[in-house]
Amino acid sequence: MRREQRPADRSEGFPPPGSLPLELNRFVGRTAELADLTRTLGGARLVTVTGAGGVGKSRFAARAAAVAADTLECDGVRRLDLATVREADLVEYALAAALDLTDHTSRPPRDVLLGHLARRQLLLVVDGFEHLVDTCAALVRELLGAAPGLRILAVGRRPLGVEGERVFPLAPLATADAVELFADRATALLPGFALDDGNREDVVEVCRRLDCLPLAVELAAGRLRALSPADLLGRLDDRFRLLTGGTRGALPRHQTLRTAIGWSHELCTAEERLLWARLSVFSGRFDLDAAEYICGGDGLHADAVLDVLSELIAQSVVVREEADSVVRYRMLDTVRAYGADWLEASGDSGRMGRRHRDWYMGLATWCELDWFSPRQAEVAARIALELPNLRAALEFCLTEPGETHLGQYLAGTLWFFWAGCGRLSEGRHWLERSVELDAESVEGDYPRSRLKALWVLGYVAILQGDTIPALGALQECRDEAERIGDATAVAYAVHRTGCLALVADDMPRAEELLRTALASYREIRELNSSVLMGQVELAMAVAFQGDLAGAVELCEDVRLVCEDHGERWTLAYALYVLAYAEWTRGDLARARQLLRECLVIGDTFDDLLGTVLSIELLALVTVTEGDAGEAALLQGAAGRIWPSVGLPLFGSAYYNAPHERCAADARAMLGDARFEMFVAAGARLEPGEAVERALGRGAASRPAAVPSPRPAHQTPQTREPAASPTVQGGEAAG
Repeated sequence: MRREQRPADRSEGFPPPGSLPLELNRFVGRTAELADLTRTLGGARLVTVTGAGGVGKSRFAARAAAVAADTLECDGVRRLDLATVREADLVEYALAAALDLTDHTSRPPRDVLLGHLARRQLLLVVDGFEHLVDTCAALVRELLGAAPGLRILAVGRRPLGVEGERVFPLAPLATADAVELFADRATALLPGFALDDGNREDVVEVCRRLDCLPLAVELAAGRLRALSPADLLGRLDDRFRLLTGGTRGALPRHQTLRTAIGWSHELCTAEERLLWARLSVFSGRFDLDAAEYICGGDGLHADAVLDVLSELIAQSVVVREEADSVVRYRMLDTVRAYGADWLEASGDSGRMGRRHRDWYMGLATWCELDWFSPRQAEVAARIALELPNLRAALEFCLTEPGETHLGQYLAGTLWFFWAGCGRLSEGRHWLERSVELDAESVEGDYPRSRLKALWVLGYVAILQGDTIPALGALQECRDEAERIGDATAVAYAVHRTGCLALVADDMPRAEELLRTALASYREIRELNSSVLMGQVELAMAVAFQGDLAGAVELCEDVRLVCEDHGERWTLAYALYVLAYAEWTRGDLARARQLLRECLVIGDTFDDLLGTVLSIELLALVTVTEGDAGEAALLQGAAGRIWPSVGLPLFGSAYYNAPHERCAADARAMLGDARFEMFVAAGARLEPGEAVERALGRGAASRPAAVPSPRPAHQTPQTREPAASPTVQGGEAAG
């Protein structure tokens, strides 16, 4: 499912994955190059901007993409930043995130990407691929072959080597532009600074010494609080002569940059150099609390981190970003790599990796607790923002000796994000990797972290419709949990096994297992979104067996608990069941109101299952109101979403009955030809457009209502239970 922008991302205010980066300061120069690259993009589907580190490739490409989007016939621009992706296996997941693509199924990520892009006109910027060039080249080749409307603007120090690639070498700035850049950044640092006859020649010579590389020029300008342009020139001249034997006129540009970074590094205080190295442990953005915890101590007091960090910002070593009063920081990849080399040389990289892991494990733990609270949306936003660092922590745990059980813990703790925020495929990747490793015993006991990873893996597999692996994981979890007496893990394993029975249409067994699990939860005093979702799933099981009043009672109880705790995600599924009950009673206005709330919540959390089920039921309400055309259109829209969720209506006779009833009624009112016309129109809607339509925001474009052969207030004589609020047998965020 594709949406323009996640609410979670909007709540933080930072550009969501896939957006072009915000321009925090003025773009200087490159007018001719921008025009040339725009023309090149018009005639080639793959263009790669190449150049030395620090030459400004990323910013130039982002500016060019924004300009080209206005001239090329494309749906928009998306950006894949691979600088924070360390493993080849994660490239496809990173691209899915950049495309805002949600898929609940077990289809290979590449198949999902190919299907999504095949029908779109898109400009994709792929940045920072050098360390993953073979993987990226193969992916780009396949994407271009399957998606005729796709254009790719790649950015790296070398070409991809793919057929049809046009290479666009980016040279350093012209001297005049480099001087203008220096002056612009200097003025931002020192508002009283101005180029004049007393300093102009020195600034020009500094820029020339730095080969007019933008990053090097900015680093030099960041030194003006302590040095004059003349002092800069003198120190820089000495540094270059020392490292290059005096052959300043023949410096390779990559050495120029490294020399400039090294020179800037030498001018730092001991504390600044220490923090620079330690900050390299972060992947992507970070906040002050994380920096103080991870980087403080052993030569740098945590209370001093802010002051030292401020100095690094002033020197252009660290970039400060602010949105909605939230401040975060990041390092350019070249600068970060330099710091990482120093961290490794100091022998401190392992300790920093463990402190980084500890911080993000703590963050995940607190977010899991906060998921069952009024802060659910903020939790989803925070985890999405911290995903690069969480990936780094997971990778550390699963590759470092003795850390496997911590990797299992972290992968399991993030269940609410994998399942509740449309990240099933990546979640399964980490969960399977964690349980494939032999877990270390903790104090001689079977590691409970593995039990949690197993039931979460079973849950995710159920949500993807992959029942055999789900059953295997849940059975191992239950057997081992019973052996060591872990009542909590037993309850979760029984719960998820009940979900399997639910989607398999074995309602008596589903009811038995779900009641057993809920009783166990009460006994151990377990209460969270997963427990409440188990109660909603039980409501569906009893409703399918004819006890609608019992189902309503269960969901009303869930509703009260959710409202007490500020929980929204599970609430949507309870409201879904209650909306079905209102439909059976003939209160169509109330049913529609409840479904609108379901759709808003589902859209907030990227919950495809909740979204498509609500649209399906809304279609049934709509045809009962007498608008058969809109009902058919909604069914067509739902039909487009289902392939990203799994088997339509889980292949279940119980779940499918309301859909069939709606289709039969609408077809009878419209006739075959008009019914199929409306269904086809719905199938052309993007999922985000379908949600807007279902919410009534696209009412102006609706076709006229088709008269119903029976009064709109009259309800059918017989009803079948509507689709279950479970995602192929599980809550969307257990």
